[in-house]
Amino acid sequence: MKPLSKSRIQSIDIFRALTMFFMIFVNDLPTLKSYPKWLGHMPADYDGMGFSDVIFPAFLFIVGLSIPFAFRARLKKGDSKVSLIWHILQRSFALIVMGFFMVNLENINEELLVLDKSWWMILMTLAFFLIWNNYPDKKAFGRVPQWIMMLAGWIILGVLALLYKGGTIADPTWMQTHWWGILGLIGWAYLLCSLVYLWIGQKFWLMLLSLLILYLLNVQEFVELIGSFSGFKIVVSASNHASVMSGVIVTLIYIRFRENGQTSRFILFSFLLGCALLFFGFLTRPEWGISKIFATPSWTAVCVGISTFTFLILFVIADLFQKTNWAKVLAPAGRSTLTCYLVPYFVYGIWWLSDFTLPIALQTGWLGILKCLVFSFVIIQMTWVLERINIRLKI
Repeated sequence: MKPLSKSRIQSIDIFRALTMFFMIFVNDLPTLKSYPKWLGHMPADYDGMGFSDVIFPAFLFIVGLSIPFAFRARLKKGDSKVSLIWHILQRSFALIVMGFFMVNLENINEELLVLDKSWWMILMTLAFFLIWNNYPDKKAFGRVPQWIMMLAGWIILGVLALLYKGGTIADPTWMQTHWWGILGLIGWAYLLCSLVYLWIGQKFWLMLLSLLILYLLNVQEFVELIGSFSGFKIVVSASNHASVMSGVIVTLIYIRFRENGQTSRFILFSFLLGCALLFFGFLTRPEWGISKIFATPSWTAVCVGISTFTFLILFVIADLFQKTNWAKVLAPAGRSTLTCYLVPYFVYGIWWLSDFTLPIALQTGWLGILKCLVFSFVIIQMTWVLERINIRLKI
């Protein structure tokens, strides 16, 4: 075994890449006419979860894993805390804006829209790339200034917002926060957890207390803990915040024991944390049930427990035994995660405009599932191609 890195652990990137691979996979499952129930999302009133219900909280957990390393690297380069706060606000704003547009895409009324929904989706995604692409030398393709590309993106979003119609023909509506969307929820959770870490990150026990408070806030959404405020949400979905903060805590445990050369203790303490979360989740399941749609505390704890164990397995494989070659084919999803997440919106838009239909054999059964796996792999390779021509979102 080689010495562990003091600045980065490879298992985080691999975990991120695997999670993105499966996120694209589960998002593609609805293109099938049928697939096993256990692969999909469970209904809101169902006590249980499918494979799809584990993916999003895993990504939130990975966001938390990355925060301490990213902030330490920035501070080491000389960034001030003020500049870090500005970075946090910019990043959160970008995610929330993208999430807001994407959730409204789901609620468009095509009968009221003056252009095809597919075009609205393609132009929305194009705008995201224009605004948040990581332009080399502040120019696009070596010539066009970055500010022109970004301005064009904002203009496109503005026009799309003006054209937007939701609701019904009898009662049309404009864009609304039906919910914040996947990216928006990540943005809100990243905002709070990052600011908390920046404020008290060096005080481990206070960070642990903040994690406990977030879990209690998730509980508070379902039981009357503070009088008349039962069900009142103090933060935007405490479940998501708790998932991100759990990842932060696991990284802080790693840093705490790595500095003393006690890797085995990191594994032990993280394992115990995962066990405690699973125990809490299943212990409280009879009370709240395991539900992704309702974001119950039981679901939160079980998912974070699963994420903790998955990360530990990858940590042993990739960081202790340095076995990483198997994951290289998925590496673009770990490097350019946001790009990878958005590329399918181009693909689906073009697909729907073309009216192309897959053979029925690829829409059902195990061949259909294989199609979704191949689709996810192809999207990751498309992300690699975009990287090669300097198209890569960075916020």
